[in-house]
Amino acid sequence: MTESPPNTPPNSNSQHETIPTIPIEFVSEEEMALIEAAYAATRSSLSSSSSSSICSPTSRFQTHSRTIHSITLLSKRGLNGSSELDIEDSDYLKNPQKRIRVAQPFLHRFRRKRALSVTDITATEWCEKQMEFSLLFGKRKISKAMKAGKARHVKLEEEVVKKVKVHIKSVEDSWALKFINFITCANQLLFEGITRELPLVGFVEGIWLVGVIDELRMPENGSDRNPILVDTKTRVRDTLPAEPQSRNGRLQLMCYKYLWDTLAANSFPSGQFFDFFSLNHSYMLSKDIRERTASSGFPAKTLDDVIQYYINT
Repeated sequence: MTESPPNTPPNSNSQHETIPTIPIEFVSEEEMALIEAAYAATRSSLSSSSSSSICSPTSRFQTHSRTIHSITLLSKRGLNGSSELDIEDSDYLKNPQKRIRVAQPFLHRFRRKRALSVTDITATEWCEKQMEFSLLFGKRKISKAMKAGKARHVKLEEEVVKKVKVHIKSVEDSWALKFINFITCANQLLFEGITRELPLVGFVEGIWLVGVIDELRMPENGSDRNPILVDTKTRVRDTLPAEPQSRNGRLQLMCYKYLWDTLAANSFPSGQFFDFFSLNHSYMLSKDIRERTASSGFPAKTLDDVIQYYINT
């Protein structure tokens, strides 16, 4: 150990060069216990691996799990040094099913048997927190403006489409009705040049996606035979929408276009569809649906028959 000359600051040498100050960090007893536990677990793991040349993956995993569990317990100690856990922490450690349920994404929790909708995507882009609250606590109350917008869409649909009530008895009937409505609207688009409220069901980017296009129309002039997608928006004020609202509307049309192109370019994976939604492909449809399909020119008895017409269309 060297001593500094007299009258020399402790952090300087004789050439007046500054010696860097070593930072000091204060560690609490709880943090020190956590460090010691991790060091002890690592040391025991190293000693056991040196005494034996073969260690199965299962045993290593179990050792690692015990280490994580012990460190978690130490890190959750109370400030008074007690090992008693909070009620939430105790339930979290004792109930692994709860941990799995909390970790599930919203797509699996709320759309696993319903498919993701285009409005789910646009609502999330508009406000993620609002979408989260609507999933967890239910949708917000329908306002006067929302009722007016819904009434406007119904009026526009009635201008070109005649609605017929059909009784459904099962989930298969409900899905069959979506495909039947698509076939009916697609035929109307081809023969009349316009259709509204056309439902879409497709498999996009590994996700089942559904949506309803407000309007499709064929170009009046030119050789272009690609349909034009139209989305109708109603507003409370008689003003043009702001840029965020316009952007959200463009995103909605882009999703419809992408879903439409995917259906036109790729074959519909009917086997994956039946498996994902746990549907019976040979289920006999209700009498109302069978009569409706027969009168529309594509007689179908089962859900699989309807999907084959959907693929062809």
